[in-house]
Amino acid sequence: MTRLTLEEAKAQAKALRSALEARGTPVSHGQALELVARQHGARDWNTLRARLGQRNAPPELALGDRVRGRYLGQAFTGRIVALAGPAAHRQIEIQLDTPVDTVRFESFSNWRSRIRGTIGEDGASPRRTSDGAPQLSVEKVPS
Repeated sequence: MTRLTLEEAKAQAKALRSALEARGTPVSHGQALELVARQHGARDWNTLRARLGQRNAPPELALGDRVRGRYLGQAFTGRIVALAGPAAHRQIEIQLDTPVDTVRFESFSNWRSRIRGTIGEDGASPRRTSDGAPQLSVEKVPS
């Protein structure tokens, strides 16, 4: 059985609202969210939202944590040396274990031993490379 995500719960509320409206029983968006929350055993929408946010959140990143990921298409490992901001828009700086070349041309190189970027709650940057991949993706290395 798959675990419910916040996005899926919101989509269920939207679908429920449309279905009820089609049957002549219009409800507000807030009422639909409350109904979905009760369907999933929560007291109200705020309770379900908090429960889903905790369950779907990636492991919390902290200063000094060992991480791995990809930066401009290159795999890396390293340690977090700076971290600031809320989880939805976090500034991160990583000292790499081994420098990575961020250029894909044979005749030119740009080696980086430290990288900086902005990541969201999912550990990926909102900015994308030309192939659609996040410029930076980070995950905590399990201890």
